[in-house]
Amino acid sequence: MASTLVSAKLTFSQKLARAILRLVGWRVEDRLPDSKKYVLIGAPHTSNWDFFFMLLFRAALGIKAQWAAKDTFFRGPWGGLLKKMGGIPVNRRSRNNFVDQIVAAFRQCEEMILVIAPEGTRSMAGYWKSGFYHMAWGAGVPIALGFLDYGRKVGGVGATLMPTGDIQTDFAVIRKFYSGIAGRHPHRQGEIKLRDV
Repeated sequence: MASTLVSAKLTFSQKLARAILRLVGWRVEDRLPDSKKYVLIGAPHTSNWDFFFMLLFRAALGIKAQWAAKDTFFRGPWGGLLKKMGGIPVNRRSRNNFVDQIVAAFRQCEEMILVIAPEGTRSMAGYWKSGFYHMAWGAGVPIALGFLDYGRKVGGVGATLMPTGDIQTDFAVIRKFYSGIAGRHPHRQGEIKLRDV
């Protein structure tokens, strides 16, 4: 689960990815955390196109981030390739505590970036899953606010939040950052809030 930081000088891969993004009218925002380990939010998530753009922006930013997706996504002939591209299959039917596993992985690695889509679905979600927050808090790592704004055609990382343990207050900061950011299908975007208990 190793990853690397953006280098000071753009690599060929970064230049190529940025050139492709420019060709389709997108700009890159690269306010990456000054850290070798962090959780990177991927939001909003409303379309299959988000995966394609996530890979392009990952290359444009020069990070070797990993990403988690439901295990059914990895079935078939493409499964091995997706894992080589940084994919981590998650069995949502299992009672295994994925958060604890990720916290342990962060503690064992010198460098690790993990992309999480808190909405957990491309359809309308009534709340954000809080696992990404508990991973960052448990591992003592920052949360990078990654985004794809289809309205302005800007994507990347716009800010960093160090979790305080006060999840309600921290979610208010996250909610404010993402207000006005439009997914490919804005009608599928749910409210950025915690699950009602």
